Parts: sequence; structure tokens; C-alpha cells
Amino acid sequence: MTGRATRYLYLARHGEALVDESGLTEVGRRQAGLLGRRLRGVPLTAVHHGPLPRAAQTARLVHEQLENVPLLPSDVADDYVPYIPPADELPSDHADFYLRFLADTTDEERERGAVLADQALDLFTGPVDGDEDRHELVVTHNFLVAWLVRDALHAPKWRWLGLNHANAALTVIRYPPDRAPAVLVTNDMRHLPAALRWTGFPPESHV
Repeated sequence: MTGRATRYLYLARHGEALVDESGLTEVGRRQAGLLGRRLRGVPLTAVHHGPLPRAAQTARLVHEQLENVPLLPSDVADDYVPYIPPADELPSDHADFYLRFLADTTDEERERGAVLADQALDLFTGPVDGDEDRHELVVTHNFLVAWLVRDALHAPKWRWLGLNHANAALTVIRYPPDRAPAVLVTNDMRHLPAALRWTGFPPESHV
């Protein structure tokens, strides 16, 4: 009888992107290479990545540092708004701020984001079938990393808002079969030298 095993989900935001988002800056390329070196010792079974150039290029540069790991494009790892809360679901002190942030999202983007967000939970989370633990990397965008962290913590759906991740930072979530998920590390940049850290964050957020 097939058992259940632990999934280790490694999440990384893409490296620093060019202004036109057509690819990575030199900093972004260096960040991606260093992330790949960080992951060399992990028994990854797959590297999933979103279709946009900044995520795809990051994944390829990470993949160059690995051996015998499939590189798998996935629309589910794309850049999208996963959930838009109604005003009464948000803390009253912050509702106006978040609603302004989301105001330009079109109906089509809202519908697509909701579908992909549910698919991401189905595809990337939870324990796995079989007797061997699984280690997977998803190279994606800030919003999806935030959505998956929120879910692992069983936080309200709106709480993906305000969870930010630096370029090429690493987040790891463990999904054991016999207990709740655990966020092992989040926004971890120790593989990056100081000069390459905190890109993707506003200056006041750097620590």
C-alpha cells in the first residue's frame, strides 16, 4: 500500500529584473546563479518556473548549477493577483490602503488569478503520495510566494497582502503527512552578499 511522504517546497522570487521586465539585470543574473549554488546540495526533483522572462531566466540560471533536475515551465507559477478581498474582510485601519493597491486589477485578472491561485494550492502544497520525501523548487513572483506562505500558516485569504520577498530570496515550507505545514525559512538571503540583498524592497524596508 502506498504511503504518504513529506513535501519540501522551495520558493524563490525571480532575480532583479530590467525596467521593461524583458529579463534580468546583471545583479539579477548574479543573484540567480548564487541561488542555484545554494541549492546544489538539495535533492530537488523539479524546478518549476513561471512563463515570464524574468522568472524563466532566473530558473535557467539556477538550473545550470544543478544536475539531472527537470526544468518545468508552468502557468500556475505566473505573476497574478491570487485573491482580492471585500472591504469588510480587511482590517479597518488598512482597508483603504489595500483597496487602492488592488484598484487597477481588471475583472479578467481577478478571475484568472483566482483560478491559478487554487491550482497552485493543488499542485504545489500538501504531502505527497509514496514513501519518499519530495523536494521541489518554484521560481515565481512575489504575490504567489506570499499566497503560499499565507496558506501554510492558515492565515486569512487577504493576508497575502503585505508579505514581501526580495529578489532571489529563498522560502521553504514543509508539508508533513501527520501534522500542519511549517514555514522553515522565509525571505532568506544568506546566499547573497550584502550588495545583492534586498532588491525588490523599498529602501525603508531594508534591515
